[in-house]
Amino acid sequence: MKLAAMLSAATLALPVSADPFESFGTTMKYGLPLAAAVCAVDQDRVEDFVVRGALQAALVLGMKRYFDGQPISRRPSGEGEGFPSGHTAAAFFGASDLAGKCFDDQPEAGALAYGAAGLTGWSRVHAGEHTAQQVWTGALIGFSFGAANFGIGTEGASFSVGMKF
Repeated sequence: MKLAAMLSAATLALPVSADPFESFGTTMKYGLPLAAAVCAVDQDRVEDFVVRGALQAALVLGMKRYFDGQPISRRPSGEGEGFPSGHTAAAFFGASDLAGKCFDDQPEAGALAYGAAGLTGWSRVHAGEHTAQQVWTGALIGFSFGAANFGIGTEGASFSVGMKF
């Protein structure tokens, strides 16, 4: 039941695009964090989730601004502010929160979340919006903040990775 509710939440933001694969990536940018937020509310850990999500987004936006004009930030289209991939960071933030905190006893659900996040990154490269390096950096940032637990509103800080076998 909980998995079905979270998957339903993940599909609420279906964008309209000419490329269905690119649409999938944009949907997961919003859907995976939204599903993780539903779980955070259910588990009474909203404050920690919001702080981690805000810090992740601020880091991505700050890096985009800081590196703008540098070769690392040039998108395949030639535009700037491509480093790191914000879509991928958001998707991996949601996936790692889901896998580590919501699906800790369901490795197949965690694998599905990580797979959707990985496809989000691939969709950004496929669409010509990012390079592989920009996507990998976004994935690392999102994963790190999603797997962390700052302990806000709880008894302590931790770092947990989902899909325990």
